[in-house]
Amino acid sequence: MALHGKRKRISHILTNSQIPNSQSTLPCTPQNGTFSQEDGRSGRFVEGSILRITMQNFLTYDHSEVFPGPHLNMIVGANGTGKSSIVCAICLGLAGKTAILGRGDKVSLYVKRGCSKGSVEIELYRAGGNLVINREIHVENNQSVWMMNGKHSSQKAVEEAVRELQIQVGNLCQFLPQEKVGEFAKMSKIELLEATEKSVGPPEMYNFHCELKSYRTKERDLENLCKEKANFLEKAKQRNERNKVDVERYHMKRRHLDRIQMLDKKKPWVEYETARKELEEVKKQREEMKKTAKSLKEAQAPLLRKIQSIDNKLQPIENQMKEKTIKIREASQKCKQKQDHLDRKYKEIDDIKQALSLKQTEEADRQKRIGNTKRLIQDLQRDLDNMGSQEDVTPKIEAVNTELRRIQEEKARLDGERQDLRRDKDEANGELRRLQSRQRSLEDMMNRKEEKLRSRFPDTHSAVLWLRNHRDLFEGNVYEPMMLVINVRDSQHAKYIESHIPVNDLRAFVFQKQQDMEKFMTEVRDKQRLRVNSVIAPAESCANRPPSRPIDSLKRFGFFSYLRELFDAPEEVMSYLCHQYKINDVPVGTEKTKSMIETVIKESQLRMIYTADEKYTVKKSAYSNKTISSNSALRPSQFLTMAIDAEERQHLEEQLGAAQQQVQKIDARMKAAEEQQVKLERRDNELRTEKKHLSEVKGKKRQLEQRISTKQDSLRQMEQGGINLQEAEEEAKTKISHVNDQKVAIVEEILNSMKFRARLSMEKVFLALESAGLTAEKTKLESDLRDGSAELRRAEQVFTELDQRKTSLLGTCKNLMRRASDICNMNPGETVVPEILRTAFSELPDTLDEIDAMLSEERARAECFTGLSETVVEEYNKREKEIKNMEKELEEKTNALNTYRQNISEAKERWLNPLKSLVEQINEKFSNFFRSMHCAGEVDLHSENEEEYDKYGIRIRVKFRSSTQLHELTPHHQSGGERSVSTMLYLMSLQELNRCPFRVVDEINQGMDPVNERRVFDIVVKTACSGNTSQYFFITPKLLQNLTYADEMTVLCVHNGPYMLPPNKWNDKAFIRRVKRRTDQ
Repeated sequence: MALHGKRKRISHILTNSQIPNSQSTLPCTPQNGTFSQEDGRSGRFVEGSILRITMQNFLTYDHSEVFPGPHLNMIVGANGTGKSSIVCAICLGLAGKTAILGRGDKVSLYVKRGCSKGSVEIELYRAGGNLVINREIHVENNQSVWMMNGKHSSQKAVEEAVRELQIQVGNLCQFLPQEKVGEFAKMSKIELLEATEKSVGPPEMYNFHCELKSYRTKERDLENLCKEKANFLEKAKQRNERNKVDVERYHMKRRHLDRIQMLDKKKPWVEYETARKELEEVKKQREEMKKTAKSLKEAQAPLLRKIQSIDNKLQPIENQMKEKTIKIREASQKCKQKQDHLDRKYKEIDDIKQALSLKQTEEADRQKRIGNTKRLIQDLQRDLDNMGSQEDVTPKIEAVNTELRRIQEEKARLDGERQDLRRDKDEANGELRRLQSRQRSLEDMMNRKEEKLRSRFPDTHSAVLWLRNHRDLFEGNVYEPMMLVINVRDSQHAKYIESHIPVNDLRAFVFQKQQDMEKFMTEVRDKQRLRVNSVIAPAESCANRPPSRPIDSLKRFGFFSYLRELFDAPEEVMSYLCHQYKINDVPVGTEKTKSMIETVIKESQLRMIYTADEKYTVKKSAYSNKTISSNSALRPSQFLTMAIDAEERQHLEEQLGAAQQQVQKIDARMKAAEEQQVKLERRDNELRTEKKHLSEVKGKKRQLEQRISTKQDSLRQMEQGGINLQEAEEEAKTKISHVNDQKVAIVEEILNSMKFRARLSMEKVFLALESAGLTAEKTKLESDLRDGSAELRRAEQVFTELDQRKTSLLGTCKNLMRRASDICNMNPGETVVPEILRTAFSELPDTLDEIDAMLSEERARAECFTGLSETVVEEYNKREKEIKNMEKELEEKTNALNTYRQNISEAKERWLNPLKSLVEQINEKFSNFFRSMHCAGEVDLHSENEEEYDKYGIRIRVKFRSSTQLHELTPHHQSGGERSVSTMLYLMSLQELNRCPFRVVDEINQGMDPVNERRVFDIVVKTACSGNTSQYFFITPKLLQNLTYADEMTVLCVHNGPYMLPPNKWNDKAFIRRVKRRTDQ
């Protein structure tokens, strides 16, 4: 390396960044941070080379400055330190698109996380004064602020300035970022040619190529257009020749049509004259009829005046009759109301009489009932007197009652016992049904789990079936696969268990004893050829091993449990999982844990952590003691969402047996109680029959005494409840007399209303007679008026018809005049036939019949010329013009085609010869590079058709083994390392030819084997450091040992991380002295 030259450049230490996680130590510029034209080293840079790159809050950097050399720049650093960040800074700082980098699609994603903005500043060498481009990126709106040489600018202006310096960050031949290395081999031959032209060809080469493609496209269009026009011209000439006879026949037909047109013009004038004469005659008749109607109308005026006088007299009479009618209706309504009132009074008298009648009937019934009661009392007293003394049965009845009470108490006791037994049986049956339902549910869950096991691991399922049938062969406990015996308490936690325990262990059988496991595996794996897994539980149980710290100490981080507390399993299974996977010491957290995961990792010192949806694994580097964490998303549970506890199942079976025995015991006790109940019912019936007989004997006398007493009380009540009929009759008469007085008053009002109505009716009759006389007189006058009006109407009708005929003829005349004028093309208001038409009309017939006859004859002759129209002549004439225009246009297009062919020939010569020379130079260098590696490769210009300029392309063919042929470089034929070697050597072939100021290649050596990597590195050093080549950036995370370096190289070591020194404490000279001292030792 050129250490002496570098000592001059490494003379300034960055002092504006003290943040420990983003430091870099790179060669620096003079104190002002910008190269001047007098700087000695700037003379070795080509136009557009990068002098300085400054990054502020960009990707992994808080602040860093990079000062590359003029030739090969090796950027070396471990993965993640920020090498590719420099590549991103070059691309985005020179107005490149984010799609070129293949990372984020938004420019704001390139700002360091947690910062609101970041910036990139690039200083480019330019002979007339360096160009400093600054891009400030704002996260909030994803926008950029551009500056050039300290002045605000636009992105378009920056792109134009970059383009003037021949910088093409979108060209893979110049700028090949890490994510795009694989795409170089995917470029088609055409794309590779265009990229090569832009990168190393003269500035006009790509323009000539584009011009050629454009010329060729236009040439094809002109050729097709000339062919189309020549074909169309020939067809037009042939068609016009065929239509020439039709044109002559059309002119003959036109002469007949002209005569028909002239006859059509004269015919309206003849029709107008005829209509005008008829109109004059109708006008004369109309005036005569108008005079006749006027005289008739004057004779009817006296009659109309008399009729009007009678109408004036009739109107008041009719109004008075209407008033009388209304009053008569009101009087009738009043009479009806009074009559209804009178009817109600009659009904009121009937109600009073009916009430009196009811009282009389009621008193008669009372006297009758008193007599019947007295006779019944005498009969009962007689029966009581006839009864003698009898034995007292009261002690016997009391003895029977005592026995009955005892039986009732026993029955009540049995009923209570039976109810208790029925209740106990219902409870026992309910418990039995619940246990049976739970058993079916467990069986269904077990069947579903077994079905899932059978579908996913059929061999394991077959082994389970065999184990169930041969469990007696084993001495210790043998458990079915863990996925069948693990019972997750909450199905939402199943994902943690499945993420922690591998599937191979979930489907493994668990054995307590080693000999049982060997016996099992011999049978199912060796004999039955089943692929199964099995594990053995630790000799000393670990199931209850305590965690390293209580869960309460971790709850502040959001942890709520260890994995072991999330599920149940047999002791041996739990012991194995605690021993193998430390489930007793792996905590499970929530979203709170995820939100503070960095604090959790730093403070808790846990090696494995589960949050709500992620699993974190924490490791500590053995070299740097640095904590490294990785996380992965938890997958949904597949097997443990339906877990069955074997102990619960066994306990359930024991409970089922106990419940069935309890039901049987209750049934036996209920049967015994029912038999005892039957015996008591039988004895109860016997005692009740005996008691009934004794009660009848004892109660007969008492019943007679009670009945006599009851009837006597009833008799006294009936005697006291009598009615005074005399007072009731007097009260009824008084009420009837009062109602009759009211009826008399109502009748008087009715008579007065009827008299008033009769008087109004007589007055209405007198008015009707007077109206009838006037109406008869009016009728006679109207009859006389109708007779005179009939004659007047006839006269008026004739007048109207004549007037309508006059109007119709007038309109007809106007229409005929207008039609005649229109046909003759006369001006509006002009009524005299033009002289030229009058002369033509004089040669034609003067009557309508003669004109119609001649029209028929001329039309018949014209119709003989069928299939002809004016369009035939128009098309003929139009086509004649088109033929002339087409001949002229065809001549112009032919001349233009010849001109394009001449231009294509000249452009092809300007483009193709330099291109072939350029490809030969590239091929020579490419072949030499491959030959130096004991391989073969060539580059040629490929085209299937020399005239199709858009199909030209550069073909790369390589051979890495002597036993094979040359094969075209494709994304599929060669290996990744071979493609990387080919890509690198092609780019190096362009290096000395390159007109671009710099080239960037990021980690292209990753897929190479050490031999090819060393050879390629030697070629890169030799090519990039020889002569006046452009700047070259080679980014790699590692280099082979004992490589050959050149003095012109610049090695940029990226030091970035939390344990690096800040730039202001870094001493390059001291570092070099220590390296030399170690080398000397």
